[in-house]
Amino acid sequence: MVFLVKNLKEKYSPLYFLASLGAGGMGVSFFMYFMFLIPHPDFGMPTFNHIYPYLTGDNKVVAGLIVFVTLAILFFVFKHFQLLIWNLKEYSQFKKTSAYQQLRSSNAEVTLMAIPLTLGMTINGMFILGVLFVPNLLSFIEYLFPAAIVAFSLVGIYALRIFASYFTRFITNGDFDFGKNNNLSQMIAIFAFSMISVGLAAPAALSHNIYTSTVGMYLSIFFGTVAVSLVIIKLTFGLNSIFANGIGKEAAPSLWIMIPVLTLFGITFVRLFSGVNHNLFHTQPSPHIVFLVLSVFISLQIIFGLVGFVVMRRIGYFKDYVYGDMNSPASFTLVCPFVAFTVLGMFFIGWGLVQTGIVEKYTIAHYSLMIPFVLSQIKGIEFIFRLNKKNLYAKATKSVLKSSVAN
Repeated sequence: MVFLVKNLKEKYSPLYFLASLGAGGMGVSFFMYFMFLIPHPDFGMPTFNHIYPYLTGDNKVVAGLIVFVTLAILFFVFKHFQLLIWNLKEYSQFKKTSAYQQLRSSNAEVTLMAIPLTLGMTINGMFILGVLFVPNLLSFIEYLFPAAIVAFSLVGIYALRIFASYFTRFITNGDFDFGKNNNLSQMIAIFAFSMISVGLAAPAALSHNIYTSTVGMYLSIFFGTVAVSLVIIKLTFGLNSIFANGIGKEAAPSLWIMIPVLTLFGITFVRLFSGVNHNLFHTQPSPHIVFLVLSVFISLQIIFGLVGFVVMRRIGYFKDYVYGDMNSPASFTLVCPFVAFTVLGMFFIGWGLVQTGIVEKYTIAHYSLMIPFVLSQIKGIEFIFRLNKKNLYAKATKSVLKSSVAN
């Protein structure tokens, strides 16, 4: 019997929110099969009304696959909420410790950005549950888009408050420690703002109300601009410290953080491009342009992935922190790149190859192209279970139970 550890207090880190984030992202990655394999010509994403006929149809293989994917989505979204609640409880206790005050006065304050980042994923997870299980959602979907804009905006304001707190401290006090910045952990702020941007881009693309679409579009561009601007600053500073001091081993997974960021940038582009064409130009978006843009993002992901993998293998990170006895909340950063590569890969195949006519849908070539991204998803699932077991769960031995009761 195992259970989630409790009362970490000063041993807690906001990076544990990434465990919840990774689980939610994995749920989204499974939804991509519905997104690009089930027809939904009247709406930008499949809903209950699009999926249900295939579930009750004569093809039992397709129905079985739909059940499997739906259960996978439910499982990982459940894990997302379970770990989110655990994190919120642990974080509330952590705030009462001296370790929290030390974090607020160091480079590590940026890890607080994992909170709005994860909350952005929470909204995405709730939306996916809605489209999957609410019949006739399209009849009142337009009323939900303003609510989504408000929700993401509130998360965005929260993110801006956290960011302004530590970023202005660096500017006014000049206490940024470049010697301890030999990683790309500072880019978690970019990850958070790009998550908010992609969320706001959804109503911009899906809403047929010009005002709802425009407001979502502007706010998405605002947070996206913040994210892109910070890439220049934080990537430059991080690489400069890495080249001067070598990569910090425990934070080495941050080398992969640009992979999920690029996925969010790519999907934001697709959504904004669709919204502009549908609601402003009143035309169909060109999949050929999407193909070119996503080709760039996929290429960059492969570059960051290969460099990060070689570095982490050379310094023995996987051996120690994934398959060995060493634990670190930063290791949860490893899950998001696999999820992100899967999601953007499905967009690339669906938009860039199928819609352009380069590859015919439902052919051997179509399914073969999905194999690398399915393998990436499987590896991400392995990391979720392995890292959760290593870092978050404890065996219910008598000594552990006594310690838990004492706390």
